[in-house]
Amino acid sequence: MFKKKTVGVILAAGLLVVSISFGATLKENWNDFLHYTKIGRLDLAKGYAQAVLESNPDPLELLSLSEENPRGYAILLRVVDSASDAELVELSKKVLGVIEQGRFIRRADPKIIGEEIRRLSGTTRGRLAAVKRLQNAGEYAVPYMLDAMADKSRKEEFPNIIWALPQIGRDAIRPLAAALQTEDVGLKAEIIRALGKIKYPQSLPYLKYIIEKDSSDELRKLASQSIKQIDPAALKAPAAQLFYQLGEDYYNRAPSLAPAEDANFANIWFWDPNERGLMREKVDRSYFNELMTMRACEWALKADAGFGRAIGLWLAAYFKAESAGLGMPRYFGPGHADAMTYATTAGPEYLHQALAQAIKDKNAHVALCAVEALATTAGEKSLLYRIGPVQPLLQALSFDDKAVRYSAAIAIAAAGPKEKFAESKLVVKNLTEALEQKDEKQETLDANSYALRSAEVMLKLAQTRNAVIDLSAAQSTLIDATKNKRVEIQVLAGQILAYLSSPDAQRAIAAMALAESNTMDVRISAFDSLAVSAKLNASLLDDERIDAIYSLVSSQEIDPKLRSAAAAAYGALNLPSRKVKDLILDQAKS
Repeated sequence: MFKKKTVGVILAAGLLVVSISFGATLKENWNDFLHYTKIGRLDLAKGYAQAVLESNPDPLELLSLSEENPRGYAILLRVVDSASDAELVELSKKVLGVIEQGRFIRRADPKIIGEEIRRLSGTTRGRLAAVKRLQNAGEYAVPYMLDAMADKSRKEEFPNIIWALPQIGRDAIRPLAAALQTEDVGLKAEIIRALGKIKYPQSLPYLKYIIEKDSSDELRKLASQSIKQIDPAALKAPAAQLFYQLGEDYYNRAPSLAPAEDANFANIWFWDPNERGLMREKVDRSYFNELMTMRACEWALKADAGFGRAIGLWLAAYFKAESAGLGMPRYFGPGHADAMTYATTAGPEYLHQALAQAIKDKNAHVALCAVEALATTAGEKSLLYRIGPVQPLLQALSFDDKAVRYSAAIAIAAAGPKEKFAESKLVVKNLTEALEQKDEKQETLDANSYALRSAEVMLKLAQTRNAVIDLSAAQSTLIDATKNKRVEIQVLAGQILAYLSSPDAQRAIAAMALAESNTMDVRISAFDSLAVSAKLNASLLDDERIDAIYSLVSSQEIDPKLRSAAAAAYGALNLPSRKVKDLILDQAKS
């Protein structure tokens, strides 16, 4: 009996799977999904959610079903936000994604938008319904509304479209701002009025630009009136400053500037003077804000070519956009230079601005790019540039990201500073840490490259006898580096130690030269460094090492090049003549 019941349950379950997968309509699967979710039968709810997705549903149809059942849609949202079953959450997210796709299709459909624009001139009820749907269409409605306004054959619709345009709301501002470049004075006047009625601050710089640059007294007056509707204080600020503030808001991802959530892309709007209409370019949401920051900065410079702060923010935004790892949008055009090209061309003042922005935001990518560009172009004076009370590059010495710290230290050291500054010990500390880095995989740090660059810049400091950056604090690390597996690091460490007036430094060089485990090239280089050390500091070696060097010089069995290098080092030590006498007599034949 038990076995028969078991078989019956299995058969029933099998029939349920079949019923979920085949023959049901989208509406039935949708309703069953909501029903079983509501009563807590999550196993069945997942089956019906899967059936909804596998039926390749029409996004518009699923959107309509969700709108017909607001309580059911609310259940779906709760599942996505708080359900404990991870599989059900994932399936529900996919269902919600199809609904959002339907919402986007409907609101961006040119045919639907066109019909709703015409309905504005119909009955009062139709007019109210039309403006509601145009609000849903948001930015996508604006080009068609402007086209209708510019069409002289539709002039009877003009008053109704003018009435509806500002009611689109905040979503309309970006395309309307782009459309201010139209040469149609009448159309431009209505755009200005609409921006004033929408009453969002992001319109302010564009309106102030008209006051400052437009040749039409009427348009300048209208722009002034619209600014008063939004923020009268903005009349006292220059357009360049207002554009810069807008750029900062985009850079800082102000919520009021976020693109619509119903698509996985965002739109950047342009005015096409040839077509006399708006055009849009879809861009990835991940760098939309940075691209808009760049555009705001470009407008700031159009308003005032001397507004230099916009250049620094533009550079920071471009570096930040590149960090998304995506190609730049099509409107950049072929052959558009990368951010580093602009950065090295811009010069230290603007790079410091970009670096200050990156330090403020704790953005390692932007900070590193700015520092590397500074290292390429800046000298001592410009590297230690001040923005108000702070010096960005010196701040970078304490940045959270080690690559930024190391690059900042290398940049400062490479400039060979001659004036003392409090952070000079931090420079040595970071150079030392960089030298200690092992050649391991790290996300933001090429360890071998930083170790080598650090050693090279320390050698330059040593050779120029820099009095500001004291390398003696790095002596212990440099001594360890003489045993490094990387030949370049070994050689450079020995060369740097030659300039330190310390017995331990000179003895470490001698040990490297005498170590038979080292390659011939390393040993010869070490003897060359020992000769430099001896010339600068005299002999600081103990008798044991001196005897070991002498034995190499007196030997006829070692490589002639090594023997010659050892002899040169020995001679530079300027020791008492007894050993030299012994060397001469040892080879005498008579």
